[in-house]
Amino acid sequence: MPEVTLSLPAVLGLLAIFLGVGAALVYFALRQTAGPALSPTDTPTLTLTVTPSLTPTPLTPTPTDTPAASPTPFTYTVQENDSCLSIAFSFDISVNSLVLLNNLPADCSTLIIGQKLLVPQPTPTSTPPATATLSAGEATEAACEKYEYEVKEGDTLGSISLNFNVPSDAIREYNGLVNDVVRFGQKLVIPLCRRNATPGPTPTATLPPPYPAVPLLLPPDGAPFTLIDEVITLQWASVGTLRENEAYGVTIEDLTEGQGRKLIEYVTDTRFIVPETFRPNDNIPHIFRWWVFAVRQMGTDSDGNPIWETAGAVSTPRVFTWVGILAIVSPTP
Repeated sequence: MPEVTLSLPAVLGLLAIFLGVGAALVYFALRQTAGPALSPTDTPTLTLTVTPSLTPTPLTPTPTDTPAASPTPFTYTVQENDSCLSIAFSFDISVNSLVLLNNLPADCSTLIIGQKLLVPQPTPTSTPPATATLSAGEATEAACEKYEYEVKEGDTLGSISLNFNVPSDAIREYNGLVNDVVRFGQKLVIPLCRRNATPGPTPTATLPPPYPAVPLLLPPDGAPFTLIDEVITLQWASVGTLRENEAYGVTIEDLTEGQGRKLIEYVTDTRFIVPETFRPNDNIPHIFRWWVFAVRQMGTDSDGNPIWETAGAVSTPRVFTWVGILAIVSPTP
């Protein structure tokens, strides 16, 4: 047999060719078996973004106050014996509104017959809302006339009971008293509806309850009066319809006078004119204090003059100043 002799480099080259061909065959065999490679597909995630829609808030309309039409004052002609108080009472208005509307002095002393005054319309009174229906007991209690009494010095429950003709038991019941002890200045509720009935076929009328304090109107507290004021008119509000034997007690005292001059008069009207004779007789401003209270005639004295006793609470005192006449100074020679 022929002998083939190969060198080492040739052997290595043939081996490299053989390995390259084998690797190529394996590569192509694998590609045919595996098929095309699939690349992964990304699945998109949907994100829903909600945009809030703004709901418009309705605007609350601002209420606009519509001013009510002011009632137009009407004109009144002053008649004989008219006063600011009587005119105000007749038209259901206040004395102060009449004075301010017509630029009158505080004491209304300038009224003359035939004078034209502007009278404001009375303020309408609102109707109170309906209240719940009361039970029989509550209705009886509400209808009971009551009077608040302040215990005076020397009073006892028995004397108060006798004065108002109301049983002591009723006074204790209405005031929560455990005994008959009352104190000076103590406030007691007197149930006038519990008065004792007067026995007999011809019962004697019981005394009416004391009147409340008289409200003073004019002049204002502390009002000054000068030389041109010859008289001063005091006015107050009525406490109700006076009976035939009742009146108002008017007290005026001069606080500046050393001896303390005092004037006490009884009238049935709601005004009193301070007489000129009570005017100071010097040029010093004098301070006068005055008050009014209801009185009741309980009889007459030996000279036929009425005997009066207090029938109500005393008003809160007021003061005014009054200048007397100018002193005449003789010139120095």
